[in-house]
Amino acid sequence: MHRVVITGMGAVSACGLGADTLIEASQSGNSGVKSISFDDLDAQRVKTAARISEADLATIEADAGHKMREPVATYAVQAAREAVAQAGLKPEHFGDDCGVSIGSGFGGAQTLNRNYMKFGAQGSMRLDPMSVPKIMNNAAASWVSIEFGASGPAYCLATACSSASQSIGLGFQMVASGMVERCLAGGSEACLESGVFRVWELLRVMTAGENRPFSKDRNGMILGEGSGVFVLETLESAQARGAEILCELVGFGTNSDAGDLLRPDAMRAAACMRTALRQAGLEPHQVGYVNAHGTGTVANDVNEVKALREVFGDDLSDVKISSTKPVHGHALGAAGALELIVAIGALQLQSAPPTINFNEMDPKIDLSPVANTKQTLETKAVMSNSLAFGGINATLIVKAYD
Repeated sequence: MHRVVITGMGAVSACGLGADTLIEASQSGNSGVKSISFDDLDAQRVKTAARISEADLATIEADAGHKMREPVATYAVQAAREAVAQAGLKPEHFGDDCGVSIGSGFGGAQTLNRNYMKFGAQGSMRLDPMSVPKIMNNAAASWVSIEFGASGPAYCLATACSSASQSIGLGFQMVASGMVERCLAGGSEACLESGVFRVWELLRVMTAGENRPFSKDRNGMILGEGSGVFVLETLESAQARGAEILCELVGFGTNSDAGDLLRPDAMRAAACMRTALRQAGLEPHQVGYVNAHGTGTVANDVNEVKALREVFGDDLSDVKISSTKPVHGHALGAAGALELIVAIGALQLQSAPPTINFNEMDPKIDLSPVANTKQTLETKAVMSNSLAFGGINATLIVKAYD
């Protein structure tokens, strides 16, 4: 098996364009959450989301827009371009030696929503003739493949909030096994559309106030959007190219609760983390920071902290824990990619990003996260968790390259 390193990463998020912009926002606690309204929704209860700014949207469309691309694919292409540029990849580095693994929970939500509204409200049959290639979940992965001529295996995992983390894990496995020398891996989501927003409201898991993971007064999540893409490659390939190595991807764990579709299982989440640790060859005390799934819903936060205690010990004294979703939102199929970028930033800067909006410890979970202000780290390894609807768990571990 080959060692797998990360040589490039790119991001599109509500915090702005670029991975460094996302890392800086997570460290400073500068939230990308903004007001949002839909003309075709009445009685809209939730009026905020971590949406991409109009200025950034204009830049993305000018740089990477295409008449046959949905925003979900455009975001992925934009993030992939940044990652590829940072990695210093050239045309000869693609072809069959490069795979693509870009997950998405919803796929082309914009076209789907517009067609439903036009057909349902107006009865019109004059719909977008390019609807199918825009809507299909694999569009982002396919467009990234086309953009760079990456003709190796191309995958799109649609596993709800674990889509990006599982996709990165799959890319890790392809590179480690020697199937390809490198892989463009991550996730993308652009689901801030009226119909999607309304059904999330109906689930009663979104907050009408501030997103407060782990806080006693938490009452829901904030939706987000964006994309995160990484260049994963064998250590031998990176060294041969003289590439700068950002970190080493050492552990991936994934499993299923095989239980309730919406109610999480702490023991299965703990088993997922243990799998990643075992593959990484690390003991729990060697991981100094965990970027938690931390949605800010009552059920998720209780479940995840219980799982963390199973792995890291009852007092959680050896690890700093935070959720950065109040900064970049819960980007669903892109969440794991954005959060891995944040975790890598924590590793590089030796600084744990804060859980902003935290007010008061909840005695039911008894956790003091990294609250409101970043904290100094001293660690060589960090973890990122994704715990999705459907009971699909995924954990990634990266460590400093030496």
